[in-house]
Amino acid sequence: MKRKIYSMISILLVLSMVLVGCGGSGGSAQGVTDTTVKVGNSIATSGPLAPVGVPFKAGIEAYFKMINDGGGVNGRTIEYVHQDDEFNPEKGKAAVDKMINDEKIFAFVGHFGTPIVGATINDIKEAGIPAVYFATGTGLLYNENAEGIDRVAYPVQPVYPMEGRILTAWSIGEFDAKTIGVVYTNDDAGKDLLSGIEAQAEGSATVVAEQVPPNAEDVSAAITKLKDSNVDVVIIAAIQGTFPQIAKEMAKQGLHKPAITTYVNADQRMTELVAADVNGQFDIYANAWVDMTKPAIVDYRTWITKVSSEDLTNNAYAMTGWIAAHFFVEGLKRVDGELTWETYMNAMEEAPITNPFGGSIDFSKGQRLGTQEMALLKMNPEEAAGWEGFKDFMGIDDIIAK
Repeated sequence: MKRKIYSMISILLVLSMVLVGCGGSGGSAQGVTDTTVKVGNSIATSGPLAPVGVPFKAGIEAYFKMINDGGGVNGRTIEYVHQDDEFNPEKGKAAVDKMINDEKIFAFVGHFGTPIVGATINDIKEAGIPAVYFATGTGLLYNENAEGIDRVAYPVQPVYPMEGRILTAWSIGEFDAKTIGVVYTNDDAGKDLLSGIEAQAEGSATVVAEQVPPNAEDVSAAITKLKDSNVDVVIIAAIQGTFPQIAKEMAKQGLHKPAITTYVNADQRMTELVAADVNGQFDIYANAWVDMTKPAIVDYRTWITKVSSEDLTNNAYAMTGWIAAHFFVEGLKRVDGELTWETYMNAMEEAPITNPFGGSIDFSKGQRLGTQEMALLKMNPEEAAGWEGFKDFMGIDDIIAK
């Protein structure tokens, strides 16, 4: 009798393990009822990154409120839960575990920050839970042919290797560059950008790359090398802490070639830091993936006021939260029939999804490339934002073809 009882217990345990793991292939996934679907994330809403995390969270809440007040999606409203990880990887890891095993969410929407994503992405993949939008450009998310557990990650924000490819496309297609100079920082951001630059340039242009430390004060040797190499264009593959020094040194040494940089530097503060030194000697351009002139801005500004007493009507971080929620919902709308992890992932890969403030993203055939269409801005100190529109959203093939 005992043996039969133990055998039955063993069978039930095996069945329960199968059912827990079957959200990706059949049966009802966790976090789903007939009337609700539960999603969550881990965001720093306190600590040094709170000025980014708080509006990002508000943007997600605003979009979900708009959807829920409109009746939800396919008969379900969206329940959103959040955990503050304080931008601490250990706390982020604990928060992800709680979301998966205690909150039992259906999907992560808006996973936040490079160190947190780096510490938790494997946990999310092993759990088999879809994760839509990551607030980071880390190359860990870049995958040209995601299969198996790698399918669960859906990056939307520009991923540095892909952005590097787009920077090269602009260099060749817009500025007819045959020799591309690159100043890159020896950190993940710089090296990931460089990997994309070199991949896209192969067979089309020569790349002369010079490395500098992050936050370097002296970048003169790198600029001298590019000047001596007679490059046609300079890609500044560095973020805020190093971008100003590179632009200023180009002006100082008379390297008056078009300079193109990552979207991260398309900020009024960066313009203010370099405008006096550059003083029109050469033009500086930057990628852009969010366009606040799109019609979607009307809905965003209406609904963001319903979830936050702070004025976030022009806050870029809140807009990216809105974008994260939008991409999740677009996949949800496409599921016809039973909602499981597998049916949801199939829906995400069914056709490109358009960013309400930008271009479209194609997740089909395992593509996990982040934003694949970007606009080009031109630095202009006379503009309130420090930048003006130069070229509209295009993908690599269209940029080069022009």
